[in-house]
Amino acid sequence: MKINDLNYTLPKELIAQEPLKERDKSRLLVLHKKTGEIEHKKFYEIVDYINEGDIIVINNTRVIPAKIIAKKPSGGKLEILLIKERDTSSQEVVWEIMTKGKYEGLVFIDDIEVELRNNNGERYIIFKNMKSQEVKALLEKKGVMPLPPYIKRKPNESDKLNYQTVYAKVNGSIAAPTAGLHFTDQLLQNLVNKGVKLREITLHVGIGTFKPIKVERLQNHKMESEYFEINRNLIEEIYLTKKSNKKIFLVGTTTTRALEGFASGRYKDLGSDNQTIRGITDIFIYPGFSFKIADSLITNFHSPMSTPLALVYAFCEMEKVKNAYKEAIEKGYRFFSYGDAMLII
Repeated sequence: MKINDLNYTLPKELIAQEPLKERDKSRLLVLHKKTGEIEHKKFYEIVDYINEGDIIVINNTRVIPAKIIAKKPSGGKLEILLIKERDTSSQEVVWEIMTKGKYEGLVFIDDIEVELRNNNGERYIIFKNMKSQEVKALLEKKGVMPLPPYIKRKPNESDKLNYQTVYAKVNGSIAAPTAGLHFTDQLLQNLVNKGVKLREITLHVGIGTFKPIKVERLQNHKMESEYFEINRNLIEEIYLTKKSNKKIFLVGTTTTRALEGFASGRYKDLGSDNQTIRGITDIFIYPGFSFKIADSLITNFHSPMSTPLALVYAFCEMEKVKNAYKEAIEKGYRFFSYGDAMLII
């Protein structure tokens, strides 16, 4: 498969810049894998497609306000996106970062002096005489939500709530698992009341979510590793559920990468125990991949030339997905992070 297969034309006005006031009132395009049939619903109607005994798996990661504004000694401002804390044995707290330009040296976050360094193309911020938890507390106080670059406005205070799932609780992501943004507490309760089994995993979304595919052939693309945690009992429950002819619904490409990465052995174990599997995975799912966990996928409408779109093409025949995207565009669906949703069954 070639990169151009992931391209499509999207009118700019369909890129959602704001979330809906009521999360579960977004539109839901239902795509049937076998027939290619398309239905148009509201997201809260997803309850009608998930049955008693089915499992729905959500990603409980929480987005940290990882974007900060620093000031150079000259007085100029510099926007910094903190990506991932580095393991270090020194007294310094070091994070990988992204910034515009290649400035190197001292900057200030309020009255806190920090240092930016470049090393073989990688960029870092060094917090001296601070502990890891103190840096995280600083982000919570001074940081803003790292909205994707296709949202052409500055983050505001409401994004700290809106760009977060209602079930987010484990700090660590720099982007939201956006398929989950459509759920409300009431909708989740409606599913549980129906007899659906609601289960959680954790995958911290990293910088890979912002990186487009730039190689001609998909198999040459390298994914960034992401940390995940999965309860061992969930794996056993999933396989027993599948044996009983019930379905596994995965909410989002992040949940899918975590579970399929584990099930396919595409992960590095980071010290698992009897209760929890902890690891990192750099799995890249594209057409030809054999799914071992997912029966149905709940997802948003993804950017052209992106790895999440490649995953969707892997889950459902490419031409059927292309046709669904074409119809969604024609009917004015809202796209990307704050946009509408798709259910593939």
